[in-house]
Amino acid sequence: MPPTAPERPAGPPPATAAPVPAADRERLLAGTHHDPHAVLGAHPRADGLAVRVLRPYALGVSVETADGGSFPLHDDGDGFHSALLPLPGVPEYRLRIAYQGAEVATVDPYSLLPSLGEFDLHLIAEGRHEELWTALGSRVLTHQGVSGTRFAVWAPHARGVRITASFNGWSGTAHPMRSLGSSGVWELFVPGVGEGELYKYEIARPDGSLTQRADPMARHTEVPPATASVVHVSRYRWQDADWLARRGERPVHEAPFSVYEVHLPSWRPGLTYRQLADQLPAYVGELGFTHVELMPMAEHPFGGSWGYQVTGFYAPTSRMGSPDDFKHLVDALHRAGIGVLMDWVPAHFPRDAWALAEFDGRPLYEHPDPDRAAHPDWGTLEFDYGRREVRNFLVANAVYWCEEFHIDGLRVDAVASMLYLDYSREYGRWTPNQYGGRENLDAVAFLQELNATVYRRVPGVVTIAEESTAWDGVTRPTDRVGAGGFGGLGFGLKWNMGWMHDSLGYVAHEPVHRKYHHHEMTFSMVYAYSENYVLPISHDEVVHGKRALVSKMPGDWWQQRAGHRAYLGFMWAHPGKQLLFMGQEFAQGAEWSEAHGPDWWLLDPSYAAEPDHRGVRDLVRELNRVYRDAPALWQRDTDPAGFAWVAGDAAEDNVFAFLRFDADGAPLLAVSHFSPVVRRDYRLGVPDSVPAWQEALNTDAERYGGSGVGNPSPVRPEPVPAHGRATSVVLTLPPLATVWLRPTV
Repeated sequence: MPPTAPERPAGPPPATAAPVPAADRERLLAGTHHDPHAVLGAHPRADGLAVRVLRPYALGVSVETADGGSFPLHDDGDGFHSALLPLPGVPEYRLRIAYQGAEVATVDPYSLLPSLGEFDLHLIAEGRHEELWTALGSRVLTHQGVSGTRFAVWAPHARGVRITASFNGWSGTAHPMRSLGSSGVWELFVPGVGEGELYKYEIARPDGSLTQRADPMARHTEVPPATASVVHVSRYRWQDADWLARRGERPVHEAPFSVYEVHLPSWRPGLTYRQLADQLPAYVGELGFTHVELMPMAEHPFGGSWGYQVTGFYAPTSRMGSPDDFKHLVDALHRAGIGVLMDWVPAHFPRDAWALAEFDGRPLYEHPDPDRAAHPDWGTLEFDYGRREVRNFLVANAVYWCEEFHIDGLRVDAVASMLYLDYSREYGRWTPNQYGGRENLDAVAFLQELNATVYRRVPGVVTIAEESTAWDGVTRPTDRVGAGGFGGLGFGLKWNMGWMHDSLGYVAHEPVHRKYHHHEMTFSMVYAYSENYVLPISHDEVVHGKRALVSKMPGDWWQQRAGHRAYLGFMWAHPGKQLLFMGQEFAQGAEWSEAHGPDWWLLDPSYAAEPDHRGVRDLVRELNRVYRDAPALWQRDTDPAGFAWVAGDAAEDNVFAFLRFDADGAPLLAVSHFSPVVRRDYRLGVPDSVPAWQEALNTDAERYGGSGVGNPSPVRPEPVPAHGRATSVVLTLPPLATVWLRPTV
């Protein structure tokens, strides 16, 4: 680190000075110079070669040429050093800089051409740079034969930008960046700087004040609460080529898809990415889930936001290790046959003064209209989707996670808040669009571009919308215009928030009252095929006073667990894909908290009630096993012909019975019974093409903690009409249970 005591060492007398002009000197010291390369470095003149260097704290600076020449520079004060050298042109040279107790030899950064090409700048200006992370941010490379790091940042309103970093003692004076014209990009290649250096950008705002900002494109960061960006070089070698080759073989909406949602920092608190790679794949694989969904992994300052208030969109959180460590975890999941989804948050960002808010002194990433920019629910700022560079920042970010980290899908958070100009806003606090409507046309265009780009560039991935309204065409292709006049948004799947709200409302009622709410369980089939749906029981439903899933169930502990098991059986059989948050797979009774994660002690054999919790986990494993083996439960999730009610109106009995069919027409009968009594001799109409049925799953089985009521195999149909069918079966319905039956083999 440079010392602070400036004393010139003894040596040869300096050459004739060629000082920086006063106006340039003032701007360089103030950090407001837009073209330091025009002043610093070596510049031929009629009377020789003027060399100027800005190195605060240097005791002396010399120019050393490739032919062995050495020319000391004159100390012009304030860190400036200069000389008019008797040279006809610009030779290959290095700077030798003397500090107290140390000397440094380096290529002069101001002797080099821009390290960012015209094509990159053109794409950035057009908002079409789909690999933006390769152009902006910090990147270790060799430029003009010199090893170092290129720094590049988009800050079009800045009067000047400097790099303040660990390699310059956190004084940006020595490293002013140059403006690359109308692109708004500032660039500097710093020789000798490499992996692991910490840095920020010091930006001179339009009002002349200075602000230090983390790099919006940083690919690695300090561990919060520290906020510096880190120069990163990835050395990871992937081993998941087979997984990537296979993942696009079958459209996701026609494939088994059951998701285990994880808040990674609290799943096993204290573990690193690499330690998690030794445990998470084995646990998820043993339970039979096809995918994990990781709550947002991008860097965020406040752990209590669970990652939903992002400051480092291109950096996996450093809380658990490096970006390469995170790649190792994804790779381990893939090699275990498990897909990796990640929550992605393009709807808003926090107001931290060192991050994106008014990044260069004016609204840049956020909308310039304060009412449009301020998110009314979370105290954050909304992105300006109408600005092409902002759209590019977000679209490229989605591609980045999929290509660089092999993420298999992005669950896009808070889509509704993006789509509506009046979202959570009072009358008079929003402005209609150009057609007088409430739709955010810029956000619509952004989401369409996002999905089109991701699906084009990364075959086999899926995008999933958390969209809580009835917006038409969330999963419709972007080129198909709907009744509302919009093309589809182009998502692959959409969270079914209506199903979640209605079904949880139903099971929260005492069984005696459920008959009055029967429609809450059947209404989802009115719209089940309007989109490609995921049925989510997510973290949002088991936190902040909403209670854990098992605790939502009425009755004593046995009834709560039975209701929990019956509900999961209903959920896994219902059209749509499944998502379950961690801890709910073993009926954790307490709400989730990011401070301590799941209550794993409930599965300790020394705990008296351990069999109750392990039984539920065993059921989840069996649900996933039978689900994967039964194409009727997933092959036609988006096809109305894949579903038929048997008994959708049995409100007095609290019974829901329906058939699922695979692509060949083979059926599976699902019967859910939400009363705490045994119903014997319960007749249900079934297809006459099936000679006999057998139980494939019974949530009341004793091994899951149930009472053991069931139906012996085979169950043979009788020529007795029921529910509009010529044949029927007579079943015994266990209390608070779901039973699946399929044709005998």
